[in-house]
Parts: sequence; structure tokens; C-alpha cells
Amino acid sequence: MANIQLCAVKQHVSKKDISFCMLKKREFIWEIKIKKSPLLQKKCSHCNGDRFYCSDKFRINAQKRNIDVWLIYRCINCDNTYNMNILSRTKPELISKDLFRKFSTNDSDTARKYAFSPETGRKNDAKQDYKSVEYEIVENVVTIADILNMEYDMATIRIKTEFEIELKLSSIIKRGLGISANQFRRMFERGIISTPDILHIKKQKVKNGDFVLVDINRLRKYFEK
Repeated sequence: MANIQLCAVKQHVSKKDISFCMLKKREFIWEIKIKKSPLLQKKCSHCNGDRFYCSDKFRINAQKRNIDVWLIYRCINCDNTYNMNILSRTKPELISKDLFRKFSTNDSDTARKYAFSPETGRKNDAKQDYKSVEYEIVENVVTIADILNMEYDMATIRIKTEFEIELKLSSIIKRGLGISANQFRRMFERGIISTPDILHIKKQKVKNGDFVLVDINRLRKYFEK
């Protein structure tokens, strides 16, 4: 199944890559687990701070059959609160029972969904500091050393992520494979590491379902020199 999916992804490339589907491949899955939501870049009205952390708690207010919902943030310096607007003057019948339950119970996954949303940030004239996100790569963790010892032609890595984390795919690759920025650059230039969207790999933001390809034969030649 993995081979079929990858061949479908690469069907737009030149004829010389048609042999790709005949390669002996090993697929891995990297799941990006979020440990902490991004800080919010905003000036604090009580101190000189400019970063707020997400409390993972919602504030709900009902007035004249209208409901307002905010996600509560706190200043990292003085703990002053800032309420990020999620819903404003919304009729109850327009909110699903399940979503309202999640707001009422301070569901952490729902809080993170909004904390990561660029749209929510723009709506509140605020900006998420995605560089502050703490995450780990779990499931099928594999290093360059592991790949070198495999009896395969190609290693394919599929990335799973639940949130829009606004991190570069290249950063995930470097961290996951345990390689430096210079090593990544050289391996990319020599065709050892690639993605279906090869032209934009250095700027591409990671998204769920991304594929990373590692040419094991070229990787071995790279380390033989």
C-alpha cells in the first residue's frame, strides 16, 4: 500500500523516476506529539512582558440568548490574564452540543486546536510564537545510523500531526534523523533526502501526511567518502 501511495504522489515526475516503484522500501511513521502550545506574542498591560501562555481553560458568558467564549491566556511574567475571543455573540443553536461540552469541561485538545490556529490569532490581532512550541517525535523513531544498517533501497517517512504547528518540514527532518543543518543541506543537494514537493522543501511547513524520502544507496556512498 505504501508503494502505491508513493507512486501516485510521484506520477508527475519525469520518466527516469518510473523505476521508483520497483525499489525495495521501508516505511516509517513519525507522529509529532505536542507537549506545549505556542506562546502568544502580546504586550502585557500590567508589566513589560510580551508573551502569554495558554491556560487550556475557557471562559463562557451567556447573555440574552447570546454566548461568548474566550480562551484564557496568562502573562509568563506576572500571570495577568488575557482572554482570546473564540466565539462572539453566537446563538446557542449554532454551537454543537459536543463543542459546547468541550468548552464547558476545558477540553485540552480543543484548547490546543484554537491555540494553534493562525485564523484565531488574526481574528484577535495577536500572533502565535510557533518557535516556542515544545514537541517530540514518537513512533518509529529512526536515525541515519539505523537507516544505514537496513537492507533496503529507500526509507520513506510519513508524518502525522494533529495541529497546524507552522514549523518547517526541514526542522522536523533534522531533529528526527539527528543531523546538523550542514548535513541536511548536503544530503538535500545530493538527492539523499527529498520530498514530493522537492522545490520547496527548505520553506515547506510541516503538515499531516507529508512524505520524506531517504535514498539509502546514495546515503551509503555519502558516508564512504
